Amino acid sequence: MASIFSKIISGEIPCHKVAEDSNHLAFLDISPLKHGHVLVIPKQPIDYIFDLAPEDYSALNLFAQKVAKGIKLAVDCKKIGVVVIGLEVPHAHIHLIPITTVSDIDFSKEKMKPTNDELKATAELIRNNL
Repeated sequence: MASIFSKIISGEIPCHKVAEDSNHLAFLDISPLKHGHVLVIPKQPIDYIFDLAPEDYSALNLFAQKVAKGIKLAVDCKKIGVVVIGLEVPHAHIHLIPITTVSDIDFSKEKMKPTNDELKATAELIRNNL
């Protein structure tokens, strides 16, 4: 069974794309913790991030680093927090979250509910800063 991320990669489900290359995709989380919360995924359908081959793991993190730098330029924050949980969707992914305090990265907090237009504008702002 394909995960929601596999369906996003195939274009079956739309997303607010921030960056893409032949092996990776970065898009806005539709229920973000903070404005500019991005998910970075390998296009390879693998569940557990540490099951990636070492070169694929490194490439994913280098791609995430590029995206994080763009988010930092686009969104008012002190740093970009990095979280890998791996329980929500059976597809490896990295959360990149703009943070100013430690509590900004608390997944037990209520998520934001941005409109489609807000997500579209945020994705464009980040893309323009890559």
